[in-house]
Parts: sequence; structure tokens; C-alpha cells
Amino acid sequence: MKKVRVTTAIMAIAFVSLTVMSFTDFNEENKENVSQRTMIAEAQQSNAKQVVADYMTLKDALVATDEKAATRAAKKLESTLKNFNVSSYTPTQQKELKDIIKDATDHAEHIGKSEIVHQREQFKMLSKNITDMVALTGTDTILYKQYCPMYDGGSVWLSMSKDVENPYYGRKMLNCGKVQKEIN
Repeated sequence: MKKVRVTTAIMAIAFVSLTVMSFTDFNEENKENVSQRTMIAEAQQSNAKQVVADYMTLKDALVATDEKAATRAAKKLESTLKNFNVSSYTPTQQKELKDIIKDATDHAEHIGKSEIVHQREQFKMLSKNITDMVALTGTDTILYKQYCPMYDGGSVWLSMSKDVENPYYGRKMLNCGKVQKEIN
């Protein structure tokens, strides 16, 4: 009977030891997975943040009716878009992002080579692309989808401010438009 208790005790100790070791290994693996997911999320946000920042610089140049600044901003946005890394997104998101990025890059390229009237025409389509991108990538800052009913049958753009400053008309009709939606 004593041998059975000793054997049972040894087995119990072994079981507890194995359980603790397995839990420790699981925790280490789990910490590593969480760390990898965090790094991927940060890389995704970094790419998306830079696109939004470059887009806002372009929008502000169009608000100011500054063709040269819009040209520079568009070229910067074009470069950022070309370097956007989609590998950390799901396969479905990657396909959608690649399509969006291709179109947005084309519009940014045209803006970088055009006069202000054409820049604004291309900005309308670019704004749709960037809005679609933000819908996929998310944003850690509040954005405002704004709408001007006067430009080309109605046009939208993104802004970081609730205050309407129209990139399609600049100073001519600076405050034409309204906040259509808050994105966060």
C-alpha cells in the first residue's frame, strides 16, 4: 500500500510538472504570437498613416490653390503608394488593396504632372481610392468624409478637421460643403 501511495505521489508530481512546463511553453509561444501580431499591426498602421498624411498634404495644397505644392505632394503620395506593403493583410484584403493602390498611384501620378484644374479632377477619383483604402486598413485618428454638392455633380474628400475647406474650389468657394460622415 505504501508503494502505491509513493507511486501515485510520484505520478502526480510528474503530471503537475509536465502541466506547468507545457503551460510555460504555451505562454512563451503565445507571447511570441502576440508580439508578431503587434508588429504586423504597427507596420500596417505605419503604411496607412503615411498614405493618409501624404493625401492630407495634397488636399491642403489644393485648398490653397497651390499647383506647385500639389505637384510635390502628389509625387510624394505616389512614392508612398508604390512602397505600400500589403503582405501583412489577408489574401482578400491584399487583392483589394493592390487594386486600390494601382488606381490611386495612377491618379497621384497624373496630379504630379498636371495643372490645377486637372489636379482637382484627378483628386476626386483619388479621394475615392483613399476612402476605400481607409475602409480596409482602418485609422487610429478621426477622419471626416466631406462633400461638396457643386463640384462635378457632387464630390467627396477626406479631412482631419470638421471645418470644411474645399479642395475643389479653393479660395473661390472655400467653405462649400458639409461633413458627410465621421470615420474612426
